[in-house]
Amino acid sequence: MLKKMRFNWKHQMSLHKHNHVFVKFFVLILLLGLAFRLFFSHSTSFPPVTESPFLEKAVSIQSPAPAETPVSVDAPEVDDQTPQKGLIPEKCDLFTGDWIPNPSGPVYTNESCSFIEEHQNCMRNGRPDSEYLYWRWSPRDCELQRFNAEKFLELMRNKAWALIGDSISRNHVQSLLCVLSKVEKAVQVYHDEEYRSRIWYFPSYNFTLSVIWSPFLVKAAIFEDINGISTSEVQLYLDKLEKNWTDQYQSLDYMIISGGQWFLKSAVYHENDTIVGCHYCSDKSLTELGFGHAYRKALHLVLNYIATSNHKGLILFRTSTPDHFENGEWHNGGTCDRKRPFKEGEIEAKLAERVLREIELDEFAKAESIASENGVKLKLFDTTQLSLLRPDGHPGPYRHFQPFAVDKNAKVQYDCLHWCLPGPIDSWNDLLMELVVNG
Repeated sequence: MLKKMRFNWKHQMSLHKHNHVFVKFFVLILLLGLAFRLFFSHSTSFPPVTESPFLEKAVSIQSPAPAETPVSVDAPEVDDQTPQKGLIPEKCDLFTGDWIPNPSGPVYTNESCSFIEEHQNCMRNGRPDSEYLYWRWSPRDCELQRFNAEKFLELMRNKAWALIGDSISRNHVQSLLCVLSKVEKAVQVYHDEEYRSRIWYFPSYNFTLSVIWSPFLVKAAIFEDINGISTSEVQLYLDKLEKNWTDQYQSLDYMIISGGQWFLKSAVYHENDTIVGCHYCSDKSLTELGFGHAYRKALHLVLNYIATSNHKGLILFRTSTPDHFENGEWHNGGTCDRKRPFKEGEIEAKLAERVLREIELDEFAKAESIASENGVKLKLFDTTQLSLLRPDGHPGPYRHFQPFAVDKNAKVQYDCLHWCLPGPIDSWNDLLMELVVNG
């Protein structure tokens, strides 16, 4: 009986074990089938994700999006302020930068160039230091190439250039002539009675380069000698352009036009052939309108004329140049004895110069928009800030020949407005090359 029971128990256990294995096997197959079905179903419900090199970065800096908000990974946001490898900015601000050491120095000397006028010939006049010659302007966001005289002349073949404005324009044209003379020396073919307006000719290139004296750009009667001594107030006609440049305007292919410092002088203002006021004039019965009023009126008239002129060449409007007189001005003992450039933040423009600049940028912006609509090429040539940083580049007392040869303590008139040649103004030619040729 016991044997029979053991047999039955073993037989039952064997059957139970067999059934249990069968159930496990059945459940396993069922679970595998269900898992496969779920996996297949989910894998077809998501769209494919395209890999992006920015994906990891984009996910790590973004907050989790709400569940109902779709998140795109195809076009991740990129910080505009972060420079991207391999990308070169389409535009570079040529006029924001620093003066950096330039061990190679200038490309010409006062001995190799015969176009330097005596008042800017600092080395000949005895300036003892030379460190001011070994700096160059460097924009912060791009590399500024040096002026290429040969390339410039080749591209200006059969063209006519003019620099229109005051004595800073004359200062600049001398610098340009000195650089170009490394390839070909120009021949002077015209000058006015006072040698303020001149024309030079490069015969191998049939290229003419002019400087046109027009310190106000509008009609003016001026009573001042070469040393800045006035015998009467300037009579300024704010609604009439100066003909000595407008008569030549359409025949010129390229122009640099500028105003500025002369508007700070004492003047009587005319409109519609009637005196309307003045600036710092002796006749106290006239309304003091201020130089800002006159400069805005004149500049608006000039730039509007250009913007609506249908001119087919290129016109550069150069901003005004600050001076560096300290302890006075031109006429009352001002000096400039600094030996190194300023760094940004070390100097602030004078109030009058800030007013001039504000008007220039405002009126240029208006004119640029109109010029663009009319197909006139008008560009800004902004030399103000880079010039502000160079108090060391002026003739100072060395506008005169050997001013301290006889008396080391002699009191002489300083020039803290114009530039020694060679000097900082030569960097303007590098900018010019970029704006006109490379641009």
